[in-house]
Amino acid sequence: MGDWWYRNILEPGKLPLLLALTAFVVTFVATRVITRMIRAGKGPFRNVTPGGLHVHHCVPGVILMTVGGFTAIAGGRTGWGSWVAAVLFGMGTGLVLDEFALILHLSDVYWSKEGTLSVEVVLMTSALAGLLLCGFLPLGVDGLTEDQLENRLFLAVTVLFNLLLAVVALFKGKPRLAVFGMVVPLIALIGAVRLARPASPWARRFYGGRPRARARTLRRAYRHDRRWSGLERRIGYLIGGAPSR
Repeated sequence: MGDWWYRNILEPGKLPLLLALTAFVVTFVATRVITRMIRAGKGPFRNVTPGGLHVHHCVPGVILMTVGGFTAIAGGRTGWGSWVAAVLFGMGTGLVLDEFALILHLSDVYWSKEGTLSVEVVLMTSALAGLLLCGFLPLGVDGLTEDQLENRLFLAVTVLFNLLLAVVALFKGKPRLAVFGMVVPLIALIGAVRLARPASPWARRFYGGRPRARARTLRRAYRHDRRWSGLERRIGYLIGGAPSR
């Protein structure tokens, strides 16, 4: 165990990432537990409302992210300073992304159906950080040999091609495949070659004069949503709490 820890975490300098990910997940879980207790009127916790102003927890989250980020930049990647900065950044990110939907809508949608988007963003962020911790690098440069990495032209073409796949997947209305495709290019390739979602910019631009393609994408989206949307919604409610409206 000690040899694995040194070879996979300490030697490649991934301890700050591990600390940030752990702090992120623990903070999100603790925040959801506390907010659900406040909602149910149980326990000692209450909303912070100085002078009648409701201070959302994304506010201290932004402060923690700012302090942690600048501390990490100033202190480098080694030493206890980087560890503290990673923990602060992870805690701040957990608080901010827990209210991602509120920031997106500029409205208090925390306990609404729209608020479950925050849970999805947190799960995606955790998965991405986990992939980075396992050794994956953005835009697929982790699978190259040393000679290929030294060839700047080959490296640039690889990065640009993988970025293009992710952008195409995004414009086809598949943000999750696009985000994960930034780390695992094969995922972006799947999103880029498959039919676009009906309401995506790609469908509006290229399927408008193609009724067959439009019908196919509507059927595929309907089958996909019928199969998976209910499960995704139940998972979101289980983690974040059922909405009030």
